[in-house]
Amino acid sequence: MGRGRVRSFLEIYDLATRSREIILSSERLIEAPNWHPDGKTLLVNGEGRLYRVPLSAPALVPLDTGDCVACNNDHGISPDGARVMVSSKLGGSSTVFSVPWAGGQPVQITAKNPSYWHGWAPDGRRFAFVGQRGASDGSGAFDIYTMPVAGGAELRLTEEMGHCDGPDYTRDGRWIWFNSDVSGAAQIWRMRLDGSDKQMMTNDNSVNWFPHPSPVSDSMLYLAYPEGTLQHPRDRDVSLRLLRDGAMEELCRFNGGQGSINVPCWAPDGRRFAFMSYGAPG
Repeated sequence: MGRGRVRSFLEIYDLATRSREIILSSERLIEAPNWHPDGKTLLVNGEGRLYRVPLSAPALVPLDTGDCVACNNDHGISPDGARVMVSSKLGGSSTVFSVPWAGGQPVQITAKNPSYWHGWAPDGRRFAFVGQRGASDGSGAFDIYTMPVAGGAELRLTEEMGHCDGPDYTRDGRWIWFNSDVSGAAQIWRMRLDGSDKQMMTNDNSVNWFPHPSPVSDSMLYLAYPEGTLQHPRDRDVSLRLLRDGAMEELCRFNGGQGSINVPCWAPDGRRFAFMSYGAPG
């Protein structure tokens, strides 16, 4: 379809009824829905800007992010709903900033770049992100890091595990789930908060990305690409799958990939989640 020729569909999936509902469509490229802790509003990226989507009357309502006007699709709302972490270009490289949910001037959090935000710790004190370090020519490895929300030293959790991405915390704050291609194609892993006890949680022919643990159970939602897919491209036949007690259930198939569930997308009650699907312009 191409970046300039796409129709975006913001959808909600209901686990109780195993059904999908499109709540908003747009001729713009819309990506990466978050769900506000109050359960009433979604947050999405629209071509570098962030927008609230009130569920009572779905529409793209701009969020003032000050000087951050080139945001990528790695963003998330704090557990108390007061702030948003955004990833935006600074000097041509992705940097993590904090912005009030009400809107306002951003505060820079990460000192090293590129850095891509991915998950809040449940207590709101730390966050997990992806960083590329160790090579000035852009060939360095992408690894998982955490650091305090208030700023400070970053803690590297993965090393020599290929391309790592998509870190997200479990509801009890004891594990971080992520994807890694160290075994070949990307699969889902989890590890302790200090990077110890790494465990591969999927091992199949699909290419698996962006794990998101449920906020109320031990279930985990993730995005599955067809065998042989490289990285996490847009405009692919993909599926959303649920891993629970070691068993996988495929929930739905659609055209998507990059932008569908890059960041935490569960409703606070764990009964629904939001995702993006895509189609040809109408």
